[in-house]
Amino acid sequence: MMQFTCPHCGPRDQAEFIYERTVDAVVSLDATPEEAMKSLFTRNNPRGVDEEIWRHTYGCRAWMVIVRNRVTNEISATRAVGPEALP
Repeated sequence: MMQFTCPHCGPRDQAEFIYERTVDAVVSLDATPEEAMKSLFTRNNPRGVDEEIWRHTYGCRAWMVIVRNRVTNEISATRAVGPEALP
């Protein structure tokens, strides 16, 4: 089991969190339908480091961006989600 460090609660087990999506799958409000479809359905699925959005559902309920290596599950950074965190 992985351990995440919540920016608000500190280190916690993965069981307290729910995965939402990768950061590159967030569609901006002014995107055209074609851009939205491309962002949602033709994304990369990289091996290696990627930014993911998770929610501390069974804790403080905050959203956060976790930088995780998809091969090794190593977590290199965690930050709270705010207006500056998403594209």
